[in-house]
Amino acid sequence: MALRLTALWLFMYSFRNNPIINYFKTSYHELVKVTWPTRQEATRHALLVIGLSLATAAFFGIVDYILSRGLEKLIVK
Repeated sequence: MALRLTALWLFMYSFRNNPIINYFKTSYHELVKVTWPTRQEATRHALLVIGLSLATAAFFGIVDYILSRGLEKLIVK
Protein backbone atom coordinates (compact mmCIF):
# COMPACT_ATOMS: atom_id res chain seq x y z
CA MET A 1 0.00 0.00 0.00
CA ALA A 2 2.80 2.41 0.91
CA LEU A 3 4.60 1.53 -2.31
CA ARG A 4 1.49 2.40 -4.35
CA LEU A 5 1.09 5.72 -2.55
CA THR A 6 4.75 6.53 -3.10
CA ALA A 7 4.48 5.65 -6.78
CA LEU A 8 1.32 7.77 -7.10
CA TRP A 9 3.01 10.68 -5.34
CA LEU A 10 6.06 10.43 -7.65
CA PHE A 11 3.79 10.23 -10.69
CA MET A 12 1.84 13.35 -9.65
CA TYR A 13 5.01 15.20 -8.65
CA SER A 14 6.56 14.56 -12.06
CA PHE A 15 3.53 16.20 -13.70
CA ARG A 16 3.78 19.26 -11.48
CA ASN A 17 7.18 20.19 -12.87
CA ASN A 18 6.44 19.18 -16.46
CA PRO A 19 6.56 22.29 -18.71
CA ILE A 20 3.94 20.90 -21.10
CA ILE A 21 1.47 20.25 -18.29
CA ASN A 22 2.21 23.70 -16.84
CA TYR A 23 1.54 25.25 -20.27
CA PHE A 24 -1.89 23.61 -20.50
CA LYS A 25 -2.78 24.53 -16.93
CA THR A 26 -1.80 28.15 -17.52
CA SER A 27 -3.69 28.22 -20.82
CA TYR A 28 -6.81 26.86 -19.13
CA HIS A 29 -6.66 29.46 -16.37
CA GLU A 30 -6.24 32.26 -18.93
CA LEU A 31 -9.14 30.98 -21.05
CA VAL A 32 -11.41 31.02 -18.00
CA LYS A 33 -10.74 34.77 -17.67
CA VAL A 34 -11.77 35.55 -21.27
CA THR A 35 -15.04 37.40 -21.88
CA TRP A 36 -16.49 35.48 -24.81
CA PRO A 37 -18.84 37.20 -27.29
CA THR A 38 -22.51 36.32 -27.32
CA ARG A 39 -23.93 34.23 -30.15
CA GLN A 40 -25.51 37.37 -31.65
CA GLU A 41 -22.20 39.28 -31.58
CA ALA A 42 -20.31 36.36 -33.10
CA THR A 43 -22.90 35.99 -35.87
CA ARG A 44 -22.86 39.72 -36.61
CA HIS A 45 -19.07 39.83 -36.80
CA ALA A 46 -18.92 36.70 -38.97
CA LEU A 47 -21.43 38.19 -41.42
CA LEU A 48 -19.45 41.44 -41.46
CA VAL A 49 -16.26 39.56 -42.35
CA ILE A 50 -18.03 37.58 -45.08
CA GLY A 51 -19.60 40.75 -46.52
CA LEU A 52 -16.32 42.66 -46.54
CA SER A 53 -14.55 39.70 -48.14
CA LEU A 54 -17.15 39.53 -50.92
CA ALA A 55 -16.96 43.30 -51.47
CA THR A 56 -13.16 43.18 -51.65
CA ALA A 57 -13.28 40.25 -54.08
CA ALA A 58 -15.78 42.10 -56.28
CA PHE A 59 -13.67 45.27 -56.23
CA PHE A 60 -10.49 43.47 -57.25
CA GLY A 61 -12.40 41.45 -59.86
CA ILE A 62 -13.69 44.66 -61.45
CA VAL A 63 -10.26 46.30 -61.33
CA ASP A 64 -8.70 43.19 -62.87
CA TYR A 65 -11.31 43.12 -65.65
CA ILE A 66 -10.80 46.82 -66.46
CA LEU A 67 -7.00 46.55 -66.46
CA SER A 68 -6.98 43.38 -68.57
CA ARG A 69 -9.34 44.95 -71.14
CA GLY A 70 -7.23 48.12 -71.26
CA LEU A 71 -4.02 46.15 -71.66
CA GLU A 72 -5.64 44.00 -74.35
CA LYS A 73 -6.64 47.11 -76.32
CA LEU A 74 -3.09 48.49 -76.01
CA ILE A 75 -1.52 45.27 -77.26
CA VAL A 76 -3.94 44.74 -80.17
CA LYS A 77 -3.48 48.27 -81.56
